[in-house]
Amino acid sequence: MRFGIFIPQGWRLDLVGIEPARQWSVMRELAQRFDRGTDWESIWLYDHFHTTPVATDEATHEAWTLMSAFAATTSRVRLGQMCTAMSYRNPAYLAKVAATVDLISGGRVEMGIGAGWYEHEWRAYGYGFPPAGARLDRLDEGVQIFRQAWQTGRATLDGRHYQVDDAIVQPRPLQDNGIPIWIAGGGEKKTLRIAAKYADYTNFSAEPEEFAHKSEVLRGHCAEVGTDFTAITRTGNFNTIVADTESEVQQRLSAIVDRYTPFLGADEAKAYVHEQFTTSPAVGTPTQIIDRLTTVANLGLAYAILYFPEAAYDTSSIELFESEVLPALR
Repeated sequence: MRFGIFIPQGWRLDLVGIEPARQWSVMRELAQRFDRGTDWESIWLYDHFHTTPVATDEATHEAWTLMSAFAATTSRVRLGQMCTAMSYRNPAYLAKVAATVDLISGGRVEMGIGAGWYEHEWRAYGYGFPPAGARLDRLDEGVQIFRQAWQTGRATLDGRHYQVDDAIVQPRPLQDNGIPIWIAGGGEKKTLRIAAKYADYTNFSAEPEEFAHKSEVLRGHCAEVGTDFTAITRTGNFNTIVADTESEVQQRLSAIVDRYTPFLGADEAKAYVHEQFTTSPAVGTPTQIIDRLTTVANLGLAYAILYFPEAAYDTSSIELFESEVLPALR
């Protein structure tokens, strides 16, 4: 199994209490820490504008600005977003941005891309909120533009949602055949079909039963469109807390509840943390996490991207994961 890790950027209220002037240095130092070793193959960001689960005035740093900054301040780790919302930026423009970041990084960019879902920020930023079918059609057309732009340096598409006419994207990315494309989402009729057509990687539910089911749906779409199912790397995201004892795990979960309580209220904070963390396969003792991730690895999940909610404040959970979990799974 391969491993990536999210950098806290504020979206999940994971920079609360840190002065805005210090937040970039916290993010940069974490990125450079993961860059120095060999434990982590990649670092990741979210592409959002407003905090979750509720919109607040707390910081949410813009993903592609950070991608460029990390490209210039790291040298080894690959750089991804899970995932960029296609409709937030014109796809020809985004292809150009990503190609530039790839050059800055020396060829280390991954393009995580999806249809987008956070209605509150869509409407707040003036994007409307098209029906799911339209958002997914935009995803399909946008990825076609990416592939042309990165492989040939030009893109032309007369689509229903996007029209580009010999858009020049030079210089092209450094990577052969362009930037790897991660199609995020598990919609069975459209999203996984788009993944079958274009994806180098997928990213959907890592719960074992659902993962196995959606993998078979993806296999079926690959057979229909004539692509190689085995060439697509299947990945999953995991909310992660690891501690030596179950009691300490509960203490760490309680601290997260305390952080969310001023924004959600005590009851909602407890419910949210239970939903997001308590039920995660990557929350527990090292032995528990190894057993659970081994189960989904045996079903074909080859790449895990981990989110540690404490990362900006305390890296001891990360250190324990690095010393005890990573060696067992890698």
